[in-house]
Amino acid sequence: MARFDRRSFLKLSGSGALAATGGMAGILASGRAPAYAQATSLHWLRWADFVPASDQLLKGEIVAECEKALGMKLTIETINANDIQARITSSVQSGSGPDIVCALNNWAQLYGESLADVTDVAEELGKAQGGFYETSKVVANDGKRWIAVPWSIVGLQIAYRKSWFEEVGYSGGKFPETWEALREAGKKLKAMGRPVGQTLGHTFGDAPAFTYPYLWSWGAKEVDADGKSVLLNSKETLESVKFMVGFWKDALDEGGLAWDDSSNNRAFLSGTCCATNNGASIYIEALRKPDAYQTEKGTPLKGDILHAPLPKGPGGQFSFHVPFSNMLMGYSKNQKGAKEFLRWISSKPVFDRWFTTQKGFSVGPTTDWEKHKLWNDDPIMLPYRSAARTGRFAGYAGPSGRKAAEVLTKYILTDMYAKAVQGMPPEDAVKWAHGELIKIYGA
Repeated sequence: MARFDRRSFLKLSGSGALAATGGMAGILASGRAPAYAQATSLHWLRWADFVPASDQLLKGEIVAECEKALGMKLTIETINANDIQARITSSVQSGSGPDIVCALNNWAQLYGESLADVTDVAEELGKAQGGFYETSKVVANDGKRWIAVPWSIVGLQIAYRKSWFEEVGYSGGKFPETWEALREAGKKLKAMGRPVGQTLGHTFGDAPAFTYPYLWSWGAKEVDADGKSVLLNSKETLESVKFMVGFWKDALDEGGLAWDDSSNNRAFLSGTCCATNNGASIYIEALRKPDAYQTEKGTPLKGDILHAPLPKGPGGQFSFHVPFSNMLMGYSKNQKGAKEFLRWISSKPVFDRWFTTQKGFSVGPTTDWEKHKLWNDDPIMLPYRSAARTGRFAGYAGPSGRKAAEVLTKYILTDMYAKAVQGMPPEDAVKWAHGELIKIYGA
């Protein structure tokens, strides 16, 4: 693909701050970057991506091209996603650290007062690329302004072994449609040494992306629509917890209590679980190393992987997909340059290159990326194409604001189920979780 240089960026960015800087003809003629960006640096903190090719692109070609396009020296630091919040907190307290942090879930809501207003950048991006998914909006907008610029959404689906489910009666690539059906199929598979794999640990993605939609599927909710009254202690919640206790014992790998977001990947790829709720990273890794990941029959594992949504419950069928958004930290001394970087990295010609390396693991924050030619390459990935349209997010039925972010960050709903499967009476687990929510919501 052709390189995306400064001249192309300035030509394509005909709106917003770049268009208002004045003297564009002189800049183009001189071949120099805008004066505000010269001799400046920018530090971008991100998670260590589950798709290695994406980090390689960013730290290689994108870093080099950023300096040419914007005149800024870009440093990209990647760390384990579960360590990002500690870095944000220490940076805010010290008033120094990364200029931009790529936050997960609704973490940005926790730090709103410490973040720069990026409404101008976000509004331009949304208008230019087909509008944001609701999930991207609720986590990055506090109702008054954009506190972060949406970056992407990792879609969650169940990756499962087609042949193993055929052995217990699900022919033609079908997957159990209800929790009860999955419990029965999983019970048979667990007896064969092939349990369902799921974490109930303190980890950012796979735990809440399972427990939240599971709760909703029973018709339960955290709070009312205005976010003022805690509603967790309900008949629906209690029934969900009771079912989980039996489901966990009958069908799941009970070691999942200690798993993080990579543990289930390893379990699936090693053939020790039959299904797991996950992004597409398992399938992408199996594609990347077909000789390394084999079935028990000696064939490439990639040919035995399919994807399906989480099952239905008495209250319906729901999903939770993991959004990412870039926070411009209020302490950054390069506010103007950082905004131009966010415009540049999010622009279609640059973002397209990153998006392509993801192979569908992440979708864009806007709907235009559903039209990308990538989706024509592999039908196994199609369930992820528009998955972001179906997601609810933490805090339902209320707003996904600061209080919802605190509940999510403290893993209260996940712990409610974890306590019950470890022996706490379901009634006590629900009362405990309800009490923890009252401490946060106040009612």
